[in-house]
Amino acid sequence: MLLLALDTATPAVTVALHDGTDVVAASSQVDARRHGELLLPAVDRVLAEAGTRLGAVTGIVVGIGPGPYTGLRVGLMTADTFGLALGVPVHGLCTLDGLAYAAGIEGPVEGPFVVATDARRKEVYWARYEDARTRVTEPAVDRPAEIAELVAGLPAVGAGAVLYPDTFPDARAPEHVSAAALAALAAERLAAGEELEAPRPLYLRRPDAQVPKNYKVVTPK
Repeated sequence: MLLLALDTATPAVTVALHDGTDVVAASSQVDARRHGELLLPAVDRVLAEAGTRLGAVTGIVVGIGPGPYTGLRVGLMTADTFGLALGVPVHGLCTLDGLAYAAGIEGPVEGPFVVATDARRKEVYWARYEDARTRVTEPAVDRPAEIAELVAGLPAVGAGAVLYPDTFPDARAPEHVSAAALAALAAERLAAGEELEAPRPLYLRRPDAQVPKNYKVVTPK
């Protein structure tokens, strides 16, 4: 097994290789405006660090969000393209699950907690977890004040938690998802015979860019 994992659902552009046992190489850069520019060089860098080539990859793992439309589709389209070119399966994983896995397995969180990422528009993408591997609510998008009672008393991880301390007073690392965590979680689930999600975007709301209402078509005479 050699999994190539990538995620562009948050400001982090993150890529990793996992051999089924350990992370072989990884790269993460935080830049919300350069997903398309940074992703492929990051893939090249990770492959070079691992001393391997793209053709050796046996599967692709991609974060499916939730996340903003523009950034999220960069990773998903790249993953689909690699899968078609290589003839290997493309597996989807919820980006929030990757953050939860990193927080519970590698970080300072035990027991129930919340993952919250920045959804812009003064909202967060969020979900509750029983532990690092067990999500107990569906991913949602809400204003922090609207979910304050639902998350009260729980530690929270993710950039969304850092942005809204009134709702998430116990914010902890990590802030952004890492492809290393996504790859490790995917490898664990695949080894257990579990079926991963389809590589389809989890947007939760319409894109920011929309056709104006009452749009008037002008036809030349």
